[in-house]
Amino acid sequence: MSSRDFLLLMLAMGAATYLPRMLPLVMLSRRTLSGWFAEWLELVPAAILSALIAPALFAHSTPRLFTLGKVELMAALPTLLCACLTRSLAGTVVVGMLCYWGFKQML
Repeated sequence: MSSRDFLLLMLAMGAATYLPRMLPLVMLSRRTLSGWFAEWLELVPAAILSALIAPALFAHSTPRLFTLGKVELMAALPTLLCACLTRSLAGTVVVGMLCYWGFKQML
């Protein structure tokens, strides 16, 4: 691959990454969003985070078998409780790490 081709590839990859993020911001920045749409947009981060975390908490192995006895799930429950009660990121991380380590040692 020549230097020119490599540079063009890098620019194309940058544009493919940047444009889908920039266009909605530019298009919606000067508009007033309807109430239902603004409420819907507020739920998107929680939905994405749930979609990323749920397989690690509830599924096991390659064929994705549903199990409730995973160490990750057992550690996630007290961690969630700590997060809701304290609203402390550092405390939640420490509780999560200690719970995961403790449950891993017990099982």
